[in-house]
Amino acid sequence: MEEVDVEPTTTVIPGVDFKQKHLGFEWGPGDIIVYETEYKIAGPGCLSIHVVRKDEDIYSPILRKLFNESHHIFVGLQKTKDEVSNKAKKPQFVSISKNYRSVIRAAVEELNQIAVSTRDSALETQYGNQVSILLAVELIWNLCEVLFIEAAPAGTLLLHLLDWVRLHKADVDERAREVLQNENPAQHQAYWNVVISYVLQGRMDEARQILGKRATQQPAARAMFKLLDNLMMKMPVYNVCGTQTLTEFDVKWRHWHEECERCLQDNSFASNPHLEVICKILLGDEDTLLDQKELLSTWYHFLVTRLLYSHPTVKPTEMHYYAQ
Repeated sequence: MEEVDVEPTTTVIPGVDFKQKHLGFEWGPGDIIVYETEYKIAGPGCLSIHVVRKDEDIYSPILRKLFNESHHIFVGLQKTKDEVSNKAKKPQFVSISKNYRSVIRAAVEELNQIAVSTRDSALETQYGNQVSILLAVELIWNLCEVLFIEAAPAGTLLLHLLDWVRLHKADVDERAREVLQNENPAQHQAYWNVVISYVLQGRMDEARQILGKRATQQPAARAMFKLLDNLMMKMPVYNVCGTQTLTEFDVKWRHWHEECERCLQDNSFASNPHLEVICKILLGDEDTLLDQKELLSTWYHFLVTRLLYSHPTVKPTEMHYYAQ
């Protein structure tokens, strides 16, 4: 999903003095009703009521279903808060949050289907706008779930952030299918973009699989491909369920990082620019990552990738520092 960064549209209401008075509003039967107010308990009422716009969204069967299901989840959450013990609250809250996101996703799927089937261009645009809003809501809620509801600790946090990016940046899988379905995948124009995209998401198994297609066609460079494949295979990944401590993981990761650095300093990949770029990504080289901005597409994808290859043990309290 492309990041939308635009100012909301300002609606000017004729005859309303914004400098002298405040505005109050109420939801009418399909319209937003706006009135002037000075926040006084007693006194004359407002002279006029303005009907600002007709809210057509609330008449959409799909969105009404979303509103009703969201309300049901919220009511259930209030009961859970009072009935569940403190120890069991966190996993229960995470489960409720995931359920809420699944409801949003279901609404997105329905809107996408109806947008494809309609022949009315205005309706298609309307459905597209609703999908964009819901995807943005789900994206932000998912991040809040990781940071505040699940409150993942160091080590685990980055794994959740990677899952968050992969869920919302799934177009690489579609491009990978196109490449692999080609008669000669290694010669497809999107081949290197797919390999690098997988590396940027930390999906080493997929990247190595596709990288192997090229290695078999270049016997003279097979040793070089094998060296990079070993580096990618040996990249440490924190095991949440294992016995390894965070300190032990950090030591292992630093040794691997130093090995990548030695390969780059030895010019092991100098004769192949693509392999050299991948090695620089493994080292978290900022300039190299910035060169991949079209594949990263958003600042938060860049941030998660940078953390993966530079600070994999980032703590939740440090996120604001790296985000800046």
